[in-house]
Amino acid sequence: MNSRIKTILFIAYFLLLKVNLHAQNNELWTVFYNKDSTAVGFKDARQVVQIEPKFNFNIQANYFRNIIAVVEHTQEGKWKSYYLTKAGKKVDQDSLHIFDNGFDCETEGFIRFKDHEQDKTGLFDKNGAVVIPATYNELSRVSNGMLIALKGAEKKQSRDGEHYSWSGGQELLINTNNTVLIENFATNSNLNFFSLQITNAVPIDSTRTSFLGTDGSYYSFIDYDKEFKQWLENDLLNDLTIEKLVDASNETISWETADNWMKTDRQSFITNNFKVLKNNLLEIKKPSTDYFIYNSGLNNFIFNEDSFKKYYNDCGESIDNKYPTLSVVISHGKKKRYTQNNFEFLRTDEGYKLISVTIRNGRLK
Repeated sequence: MNSRIKTILFIAYFLLLKVNLHAQNNELWTVFYNKDSTAVGFKDARQVVQIEPKFNFNIQANYFRNIIAVVEHTQEGKWKSYYLTKAGKKVDQDSLHIFDNGFDCETEGFIRFKDHEQDKTGLFDKNGAVVIPATYNELSRVSNGMLIALKGAEKKQSRDGEHYSWSGGQELLINTNNTVLIENFATNSNLNFFSLQITNAVPIDSTRTSFLGTDGSYYSFIDYDKEFKQWLENDLLNDLTIEKLVDASNETISWETADNWMKTDRQSFITNNFKVLKNNLLEIKKPSTDYFIYNSGLNNFIFNEDSFKKYYNDCGESIDNKYPTLSVVISHGKKKRYTQNNFEFLRTDEGYKLISVTIRNGRLK
């Protein structure tokens, strides 16, 4: 074999090896338990063990994408916590960001960390490098490359001593380079960060909320509540038909019976119950109707089919910053005769889809 052929074969082998390594680094590893379910490790897509079970079973993450928070039992009988990357790098021991008894989960290749001595929050990238120093009271998760940051606030402890809240301070909208995009970003949680538009003037779209940026441009975002209400009243309920409601529904619909929850394919459910569904939905258009809309996330105990997997993150939490559920709650009667009907819609890439129904002033079948 001459030297030229050897060189070509070596280059081909090197490129193949590089492609395989790249694929391994980008594939999801899945959590698995040891025999007595006291520790967890990770397997790759081929079921090859990449990390033997050694982490606390409350690890939070179901999948290992790039970087995760772990708690490991040491030989001294103690626990140590740290962030772990796919390359095996252990990052900042005892700096885990914990909220409501849960560890942070990687989002868009970033994860939050905590400087517990200073009581400040920062951000790691997927390789464990600090991209935002721990100088903020709190940071939101990354959403379309942006975060809400709080600084200069005062921590207020609850009476039970187990919870706290922040008082005062300044909210900012920053990006993952720690550049301040918007100062005094006082807002709610209903904004769709994935709908960002940057313009020279305030958009006329009534579903958008606008802010003046530090660069003099206007940053606007769709407000989920405004968008949903406009779609509901002007599109869905305008000349409502069986076909229209079926098209605006998930493949299966969960509905509450007197005893439990049922799941029925959308065509059968809507065809069999269209009159009851239509009468209740059209109440919304009456000025005298007592109803409200609230924004939340998917319940992973109810909506656990494979078709819903894309709406949960690697820790099994609903991705409600991108795929929120909007529920219409219609109230009837007073006191002992008081009832509420609920229509829950999921925002998908194909639009809002009806996923669950509760009717208490009519009979579903």
